[in-house]
Amino acid sequence: MTTPNHRPRNELGEYLRARRAAVDPETVGLPRGRRRVPGLRREEVATLAGVSVDYYTRLEQGREKHPSPQLINALSRVLELSRDEQLHVHRLAGDDPVHSRRDGNGASAPYLNDLMDRWPMNPAFVYDDTQEILAANALGRALHSPFKRTDNFARMVFLDPAGPSFFVEWERVAIDTVGSLRQAWGKITSRHRVETIVSELRSESAEFLQMWETHAVIGKNHQRKSIDHPAVGRLTLDYLTFAIPDTHDRHLLVCDTPAGSPSERLLELLGSLAA
Repeated sequence: MTTPNHRPRNELGEYLRARRAAVDPETVGLPRGRRRVPGLRREEVATLAGVSVDYYTRLEQGREKHPSPQLINALSRVLELSRDEQLHVHRLAGDDPVHSRRDGNGASAPYLNDLMDRWPMNPAFVYDDTQEILAANALGRALHSPFKRTDNFARMVFLDPAGPSFFVEWERVAIDTVGSLRQAWGKITSRHRVETIVSELRSESAEFLQMWETHAVIGKNHQRKSIDHPAVGRLTLDYLTFAIPDTHDRHLLVCDTPAGSPSERLLELLGSLAA
């Protein structure tokens, strides 16, 4: 593991190697041919990104730690990185475009609690980059009632016995959760706190460890999840995540269902049971 100012592991190089191995040569106009390793060769990445093979090799080996944002953009194009993955690799290189555009890192605004309490049909939560749940409205607490602890989304998914039965597509939810933590890991402002939960999960969950080592980066914006709630049965929810202005690591999660749908009626039932 690492500390905020010391990185014994070459995280940028590890990520570049992992992504290089995942690229199909033919998608970037290169013949597949006979290759000893999957994906692209170092010299191919260097040529396509417009940098010397020696420099790119030093980058992967950790002997070069400060590539320019322009080079990171070029590598992101060659490695076919998604928007979330591009942000992650910028952060691993010590450049956080989002952080540089924001001021302040205070807690979520007090008005959010009052606002969430006015949503009787929408489970809602405030959480941070470590997946720690900082606030929840009444329906949100009722939604998570099957769990023993409801303080951290990642612990609920990987360590709570209710997780695999609560989430119908548990593996997909688990991969998304790991990818979100990996994205937060790349933020210098959040890394020290993210390391704590990652260390715990790595030591207590073999599934988490395996998924973490894939280096997958997944942002949380809009996801649809089906859950089996022991009180009301199966319902499908849209999970909508929003960044909270004037904070670096706080997010608002709102769960929604189409008006008049069976899931909306089940949420209404759940709310009445909780009341």
